[in-house]
Amino acid sequence: MTPLQRFIDAKQPEINTLLEAGPEAFTPWRGQRPAFGQALDHPRSGPLAVIAEFKRASPSRGLICASVTPKDAARDYAANGATALSVLTEERYFLGRLDDLRRAACLPDSPDHAAPAGTTPPDSAPVLPLLRKDFLFHPLQVAATAATPASALLLIVRLTPDARLLRSLREQAEHAGLDAVVEVFDARDLALARDSGARLIQVNARDLATFHVDRTACLQLINDCPPRDNERWIAASGMACHADLTAAANAGFSAALVGSALMEHATPGASLRRMLEGEQN
Repeated sequence: MTPLQRFIDAKQPEINTLLEAGPEAFTPWRGQRPAFGQALDHPRSGPLAVIAEFKRASPSRGLICASVTPKDAARDYAANGATALSVLTEERYFLGRLDDLRRAACLPDSPDHAAPAGTTPPDSAPVLPLLRKDFLFHPLQVAATAATPASALLLIVRLTPDARLLRSLREQAEHAGLDAVVEVFDARDLALARDSGARLIQVNARDLATFHVDRTACLQLINDCPPRDNERWIAASGMACHADLTAAANAGFSAALVGSALMEHATPGASLRRMLEGEQN
C-alpha cells in the first residue's frame, strides 16, 4: 500500500462521520476571512511570500514539535514575516485537528464566540490568511472547512485525478469564500489542474507515493511549464534555507510553503526570521 492510499484510508472514518451529520450540520463561517491568494502578491519579508506551517508531526519524521500551540505559532509567524499560515489538520499521521484552525485564528474554542464579520480576533496578533492542509476529496470536507476561519484549502490532484471532480470541489470552495490551492507533482498533474481551472498551483517536491523529495524537479517543472497570467505558484516541501527561497523566487514562484524546517525548533518564528534574512539556524 502506498503512503497516499494510507492517507485516503485514514480519512474514511472522518468522511463517514460527515455523511452521518449531513451538509446541514455545517454553518458557514461568518467572521473575518482574509484573502489568501491576494496575500501572496504582497510578501511581508524576504524574496517571496512565505506560507509558514503549523504541524506537530509527519509520517516521514514522526513527532516534530509538541510544545508549540497553533495560537503561539500564528502569533510567532505573524511577528516574524510570514505572509500566510498553513495548518495541518490531518489527525492520524500529522496529529492535527480541525479546531486548530480556530486556535490559529486566535479565537475562543467555542463557535458561539466567533468574531463578527469585519472584526479582528480578541488578540493583538496580526491576522494571517489560513490554509487548511489536509487530504480533502469529498464535498462535505469542503463544507466542514467553510465552517472554519480558513481562507483557503488544499486539493491534491493525486487524490482527485478527475478534472470534473477537482473543478467541482474548487468551485464549491470558492462559492463559500475560500481559495483553493491545487497541488501537483509533475507535468501530468499540472495539465489536469489547469483543465480544472485551478489558479493557485502548489508544486510539491515530495512524491506522495514514495516520500522522496526532489527540489530540482520542482524547479524544472516551473521552467518547462511557466505560470500563466492568472496563476500564482507555490513551492512546497524541502524548503530549508534562504537559498531555497531565493531559488524558488528566481524560478518564478510567488510563494513558498515551509513547515518542518521551522517547527523542528522551539521558536518557529525566530527560525522563520533567520530563514528570511539568510542567517544560519
